[in-house]
Amino acid sequence: MPRVKVDGVELEVPQGATVLQACELAGKEIPRFCYHERLTIAGNCRMCLVEVKPGPPKPQASCALPTSEGQEIVTNSLTVKKAREGVMEFLLINHPLDCPICDQGGECDLQDQAMAYGRGHNRFHENKRAVTDKYMGPVVKTIMTRCIHCTRCVRFAEEVAGAEEIGAINRGENMEVTSYLEGAVTSELSGNVVDLCPVGALVSKPYSFEARPWELRKIPGIDIMDAVGSNIRIDARQREVMRVLPRINEDLNEEWIHDKTRHAVDGLLRRRLDRPWVRRDGKLQPAIWGEAFEAIAERVRGAGGDEVAAIAGDLCDVESMYATKALLGRFGSKLHECRQDGAKFDVSAPAAYRFNSTIAELEIAPVILLVGANPRWEAPLVNTRIRKAVKAGARVFHIGPEIDLTYPVTHLGGDLSALGTLSQEVRDAFTGRENTALIVGMGALVHDGAYEAARTAATVLGATFNLLHTAAARMGALDLGFVTDGGVDAIRARAGALRALFLLGVDETDLSAFADTFTVYIGTHGDQGAKVADVILPAAAYTEKHGTYVNLEGRVQISEQAVDPPGEAREDWTIIRALSDVLGRTLPFDTLSQIRAAIAAERPHLAVTGISAVEPLAAAKGPAPSVQGAIAYPVQDFYLTNPIARASPTLQRCSEEILHGQTFQEAAE
Repeated sequence: MPRVKVDGVELEVPQGATVLQACELAGKEIPRFCYHERLTIAGNCRMCLVEVKPGPPKPQASCALPTSEGQEIVTNSLTVKKAREGVMEFLLINHPLDCPICDQGGECDLQDQAMAYGRGHNRFHENKRAVTDKYMGPVVKTIMTRCIHCTRCVRFAEEVAGAEEIGAINRGENMEVTSYLEGAVTSELSGNVVDLCPVGALVSKPYSFEARPWELRKIPGIDIMDAVGSNIRIDARQREVMRVLPRINEDLNEEWIHDKTRHAVDGLLRRRLDRPWVRRDGKLQPAIWGEAFEAIAERVRGAGGDEVAAIAGDLCDVESMYATKALLGRFGSKLHECRQDGAKFDVSAPAAYRFNSTIAELEIAPVILLVGANPRWEAPLVNTRIRKAVKAGARVFHIGPEIDLTYPVTHLGGDLSALGTLSQEVRDAFTGRENTALIVGMGALVHDGAYEAARTAATVLGATFNLLHTAAARMGALDLGFVTDGGVDAIRARAGALRALFLLGVDETDLSAFADTFTVYIGTHGDQGAKVADVILPAAAYTEKHGTYVNLEGRVQISEQAVDPPGEAREDWTIIRALSDVLGRTLPFDTLSQIRAAIAAERPHLAVTGISAVEPLAAAKGPAPSVQGAIAYPVQDFYLTNPIARASPTLQRCSEEILHGQTFQEAAE
């Protein structure tokens, strides 16, 4: 490890570290625009200038200069100060005076660094250059006259998102950053370029001119658009969620989120259920809570055993599912199920249904086999980890319909039969390697025997077995035991004998079998489940309640309440608790702390945030079952996978334009 001096302080730095990183280790703040820790080094803004000895007698860009033994680095000399002032002066030559109307105002790197490192006056009086704005799609708005050519967006699109659709054209003063043919950027991660842009050249189109950062309350939350459990920050003003931004979590989402997470927030206000409804004479009519509860009580009075059932949707929190299971337990019913997609797999032990490799460790996997999984749409932040592994030299094999995963894969076929006839090439690639992974998607697990065949293949290949869940509620429900033998098909088979069926935000499964069953829908939006319900009870969305969620690794996380629910909507578990009184089956908790204490008493690991240790998955025994069947991915439209997303105008337009090729004219056209 080389030893260097930074402003007279000697320290050791890791081999290969840059001068900028050495300065940061010494506690020095180095301004930068183009440099970003997760992107390759460009060295083109020159804001990070420092003096380095031995070396040429002039300031040097610290981001692109490696450290070496005996270097003396000076970050605060008069020469460095003047050099930074000069760089800032040049950057501002053509930058427009847009701060009063710029969406980046208040959280702009250029503003902050101009104040800290810039000159107090301007010596340039010539005309500024102007650049026409580029079209980059429904989520990114461009004001390219502000662009300082840091190329962060270009490098992100190429290196992280894997969609090489943003680049620079022309040279010198005529250089412009644009998307390919000025078309919409098709990456599901494109919104991250807004966070990366150090000026206001790229801003969020749906959020444009909506709020200033100092007006917003910032609340930590957990994303429920997929099962990754990305850490997010919910920015709210009064009773409205204005935007969602990523929080840094190196084990999960690093500092990225996908566009569905970022832009589903405008769906929180639309198509909302804000009052109870009761079906009378075949038509849903508004009601008060007492009337809705009494309508339920009339139908379930005297019910017992498996005459009452419940299905949990994809967006439920642990508290609501625990309360529902407890209520069904008071009836003596065990008909509760969370796998509304019909996936079949072993639920007897956590290791049997977890993503055992963990998301972060997927980066070091040398070989990965994907079975019926499309991680680009089912878990985009898992896909970025696989992409990093591929860039480090990993090989990826794939069974399922051919798709663009943003990295090269070896396609083995689209039928599950390929799982039982793995070629020698695949076996040789796994042989003798550690940290290899087999990832099974829900698209494969709807076939009988697919789970057992995948387990056997993982044992034969010596790979870690992983299930790629698509639902944020799934892992928490499995940990609670919110399952029944035979899955959702077993509940459908008993539809005629059911006195009542509770649907917790169930909108993604076929409900036609329950056409004659008394159905209670507890949810947020007037989506598929609400259409068939006899009683609708309005619930709080994930931004409107305190909730516990378990991600696909088994990581327990807490999301905080950002805003109040609309109208008469209430938190799901409080609805179940109040209903239990009316039904004469009173549940033993009244507050959030009490229900969490009850959960902790029954399932202690759900009271501790993080990943709990579990028994390792035993090797599969016996020959693999013969299995075949064409694989169909469960996510057919990335942008419209749940009621919140389907209610979002932004995501509707993303679906129409990016996935279905519909064109939209801008105002100038």
